[in-house]
Amino acid sequence: MKYHLLLFILLINMSCQTKAKEQKNNDVVKNTKPNIIYILADDMGYGDLSALNPNSKISTPNMDNVVKQGVHFTDAHTNSAVCTPTRYGVLTGRYAFRTRLKKGVTWGYTPSLIEPERETVASFLKTNGYNTACIGKWHLGLDWQKKDENKEIKDIQWNDDVPKNYDDNVDYTKRVYGGPVDHGFDYSLIIPASLDMSPYVYIKDGFVVEQPTAYAEGKKQEEAGRGVFWRPGKVSPSFNFNQVLPEFIDSATQYIATYAKKTKPFFLYLPLPAPHTPWLPTQNYQGKSEADTYGDFVVMVDDMIGKVLNQVKDAGIEDNTLIIITSDNGSDWRPTDQEKTGHKANYIYKGRKADIYEAGHRVPYIAQWKGVIPAGHQSNQVICTTDLLATTAGLLNRQLPNNIGEDSYDLWPAYSSGIKEPIREAIVHHSLDGFFAIRKGKWKYTEELGSGGFTKPKTIEAKEGEAPGTLYNIEEDPSEKNNLYLKYPEVVEELSQLLEKYRTQGYSRKIDNS
Repeated sequence: MKYHLLLFILLINMSCQTKAKEQKNNDVVKNTKPNIIYILADDMGYGDLSALNPNSKISTPNMDNVVKQGVHFTDAHTNSAVCTPTRYGVLTGRYAFRTRLKKGVTWGYTPSLIEPERETVASFLKTNGYNTACIGKWHLGLDWQKKDENKEIKDIQWNDDVPKNYDDNVDYTKRVYGGPVDHGFDYSLIIPASLDMSPYVYIKDGFVVEQPTAYAEGKKQEEAGRGVFWRPGKVSPSFNFNQVLPEFIDSATQYIATYAKKTKPFFLYLPLPAPHTPWLPTQNYQGKSEADTYGDFVVMVDDMIGKVLNQVKDAGIEDNTLIIITSDNGSDWRPTDQEKTGHKANYIYKGRKADIYEAGHRVPYIAQWKGVIPAGHQSNQVICTTDLLATTAGLLNRQLPNNIGEDSYDLWPAYSSGIKEPIREAIVHHSLDGFFAIRKGKWKYTEELGSGGFTKPKTIEAKEGEAPGTLYNIEEDPSEKNNLYLKYPEVVEELSQLLEKYRTQGYSRKIDNS
């Protein structure tokens, strides 16, 4: 009897201590505006991090240390399986399929995707007293000015073979609209799109830094090796493909060093151009992994992130800085890459980047804030990259108006506590080719068969008597091997109706209509 009484008292005491610690963390948050650094890797898979994949062929000590010192979300997802729509979702808290972009991505000359009056994380934080900066890969379209208003600017896309005069109507000397400075950022240094898409220029605060008077012939991967390629196009004479990632990191660390001394808090959005193609590890990183050139590039990415983390520490702002590290989609890791290296870039998950399958959109998501986020914390909450806007609002105890962040949930409670109750009702996933899936609780429902992305077959026609879509119990079957569509028609009906509701009503988060 005494034993049970003592055990009961001990459990009560532990529970009180946990609640007291969580309350202390909440009090810290309510009385401060932390600096926020959001690092968005490009095409980095869940299985690339050695802390998340015990069999990873890549060593990632800096990101591993964030896992040890902060929170790791085991069930984190991007709203899309490719670059542009995910970036739109990160900054606006809104699914990109609600825009004109129903599939695919933007390119170097595509008009801007974010609507002129659309609230972004940057504009929201700026209104709430933050200095804001964007350093890295933009890839959300830009509004280049024309030399002749009566002529169009050609939107060069997949074609590798383009004429050298394709951009003759672009006036690179004039202000470039539709970029970060038009969407809430006080400072920006970007490249227009991916590092394999022209034009190859830096744009600082809306102006091209150096005119693209040269022409890059391009590099074909069948000659240079798997993953090492870029498309031909206009380039600034001093633009060095190999130095783009280090250049951005240098700019980011300089920004942190400068604004750590200011009275205003800062928000740094740092969308890296790597490890997306071209895979360009500099010489001191070559041969540092067991996953070929890609793995070496991930090692370099980890080291670059380490420089950012060290700058935060050196600036003495660890106690007041929330750092989030994630990826814009899964890794573009082919079955042949896995066979060759033994490395599972997307861990146990099916498919690859661009797919509606789990590997297309399940990503590493880790965060640290010294003294506030418990070290070694793990959360099983289902979260989405669209949640950044509402989460920052939650941090600042602000209520989002109904007309912004339509698909954003406040996930802050999961960063710093062991909350078990699901915060999100569901997530909508979207593939490169516009396939939809929806995840609610343990269930994932997909309307169509096939990957809808890079994995073949992209589409599958169901035969008579076969399931026309998929239903997986993701908790029991995370590798999506056992299609339960025909076994649970009531779940299929529920999720299909919820998906249609989200698509037609224009929002998915809880809206206060009172």
